[in-house]
Amino acid sequence: MTPAINLAKKKKVTHNIHQYEHDPRAASFGLEAVEALGQDPARVFKTLLFCVNGEPKNLAVAVIPVDQKLNLKQAAKAAKAKKADMADPDIAQKTTGYVVGGISPLGQKKALPTFIHESALTQDMICVSAGKRGLEIELAANDLAALTRGQFVPLCG
Repeated sequence: MTPAINLAKKKKVTHNIHQYEHDPRAASFGLEAVEALGQDPARVFKTLLFCVNGEPKNLAVAVIPVDQKLNLKQAAKAAKAKKADMADPDIAQKTTGYVVGGISPLGQKKALPTFIHESALTQDMICVSAGKRGLEIELAANDLAALTRGQFVPLCG
């Protein structure tokens, strides 16, 4: 079990676990999950970390559909910051306790401000990383927001 799965179980949140064989040659972890699980890309979300106002250790989390790109201006606005940049992968790993490609928005070592793309609300259930490559957890978007104290905001486009 991963911290993400343990958190969902502890809080008695309805969820499903999906596992697949991760291919280390995959160009995109998120699109690999879509293909391996036969899911609609609009239902599978990736977890990205960004740093706020140029401070490498001042991090926030963006959860967006795997086939979308994070708009850093919208991320900064969501975080009430002047600017946002993608986080350094090493700092992201140390802060969350997860490896890149398997970072879950759930059960991170340090609670970070979390922003979920508003399109998640149009889906009955969404999939996010369950804390390691090749492992996804499916849950309601509102449950994800409750477990992460996340907010629904525009983050793409």
